[in-house]
Amino acid sequence: MKSLCILLVALSVISCQNQGKEDINKAKQASIDSMKVEINRQKVIDSMKTEMAKIQEEKRVESQKVVVVHQQAAATGTTTTTTTKKKGWSATAKGAVIGAGVGAATGAIVSKKKGEGAIIGGLAGAALGTGTGAVIDGKKKKE
Repeated sequence: MKSLCILLVALSVISCQNQGKEDINKAKQASIDSMKVEINRQKVIDSMKTEMAKIQEEKRVESQKVVVVHQQAAATGTTTTTTTKKKGWSATAKGAVIGAGVGAATGAIVSKKKGEGAIIGGLAGAALGTGTGAVIDGKKKKE
């Protein structure tokens, strides 16, 4: 009887230790997963900050530009050419912002894990929107 009690106590101690290890592993995995989500979120924020900094730089450069006037004297008369550049967001920037918004909304709606789906969808949408905007900018430069 005494050996049976010792055996039961030993088994209960061993089973409790295994359960504790499983709980610790689950907690570690949850912590790792939350850090991955936060890293992805920070990547999106950093990319948007970079894009906004580019836009601000473009605005600053545009405000410093001066209208250039060329006058050429020809035998038949005088020709005047004025060059100005229009202000506003590039198609690439617009595509990135719109793509990120649509992708994040779609990812949150479709995914079971709303936050993770929004991040992944936002990144994918921003990438596709940037590519599409770059194509549009390329076509405008040719014109």
